[in-house]
Amino acid sequence: MVVTRETPAAGNRRRVTILGSTGSVGTQTVDLIARNPELYEVEALTANRNVALLAEQALQLRPRLVVLADPGGYGELRQRLAGTGIEVAAGMDAVVDAARRPADWVMAAIVGAAGLEPTLAAIQRGARVAFANKEVLVCAGALMMEEVRRHGATLLPVDSEHSAIYQVFDFERAASVARLILTASGGPFRTRDRAFMATATPEQAVAHPTWDMGTKISIDSATMMNKGLEVIEAHFLFGIPEERIDVLVHPQSVIHSLVEYVDGSVLAQLGTPDMRTPIAYALGWPERIATPAERLDLVKAATLTFEAPDPQRFPALRLARAALQSGGGAPTILSAANEVAVQAFLDRRIGFLDIERVVEGTLTALPNRPLSELSAVRDVDAEARREAARFVHGLGGR
Repeated sequence: MVVTRETPAAGNRRRVTILGSTGSVGTQTVDLIARNPELYEVEALTANRNVALLAEQALQLRPRLVVLADPGGYGELRQRLAGTGIEVAAGMDAVVDAARRPADWVMAAIVGAAGLEPTLAAIQRGARVAFANKEVLVCAGALMMEEVRRHGATLLPVDSEHSAIYQVFDFERAASVARLILTASGGPFRTRDRAFMATATPEQAVAHPTWDMGTKISIDSATMMNKGLEVIEAHFLFGIPEERIDVLVHPQSVIHSLVEYVDGSVLAQLGTPDMRTPIAYALGWPERIATPAERLDLVKAATLTFEAPDPQRFPALRLARAALQSGGGAPTILSAANEVAVQAFLDRRIGFLDIERVVEGTLTALPNRPLSELSAVRDVDAEARREAARFVHGLGGR
């Protein structure tokens, strides 16, 4: 993990870019920036295809550039921003170009493998990158961390679990860390049996009991694949072996993760389940900025409970650990197959339990091979998506 402690010159506003500004993390980042206009100026905003919201954000924050990944909405976006002086562009190449713009701080919040190249572009110019896209580290972890080191970039994790670890991890004495403990809410099906999950609907699966998150991450939480991806992410971010990264189910979502040291001390970061807290930590780092998040009242919380994850009901965690142990392209295959399966479930083409079947089947069907460069990651990702799509079709999806 690369850690630096530079801060902008006193009195200067930090220049920021938000990649994926219309998603869950992106909109909450916009909210925090809008609350602190004296601290930040916006270089660029990018979105996938939500023209209306992107235009609204642009009118509020006045960035120099807005980019829509889907070229189909370019004309409408340009019309909505006519006369503002804001530069408008479209297409994935333009999204990557936006990441290369001279911003001090970049929020990488594009969901899935689509965020790989824009995030890498920000890293390669040595930016401070707030990292909300775990799939990028999952599918190309070793390559990404080498680029971070080579270009002197700083990665600031935005996942609540990794942000919590970051805040209590002693980077100067990393050898004293015995293990990392990632907490999990257990998702909406924590107490449900496999028979119930077999008939679960997308609406039930996205109804997270404690967190307000985007659709894809909510489904991953329901399968507990999210926690498996976080184990892989933590391995690369903090350099801790897989066998020293544990998962603990904590339904109240008050303790966001813990670090155990060799002397038996366990340090934890606590707070209410509000993504604006870890976003604000990354946005203000190494200082802290105020947020409107509800303050933690331990008397009101009263009882905090913990339990071990159930590998029989939630096998996704086992699949993720096995992929990390296998190394090479296995995590890339895992991530790509999971994206395909989750979308097929959201489209009602397969059942909830079919998600894990698609992922395991794809991992079994494809040979594992080392990833020495980014082009190999792209090839493995594409192959895994094709194979996963075949499994979806075989399960009855069209």
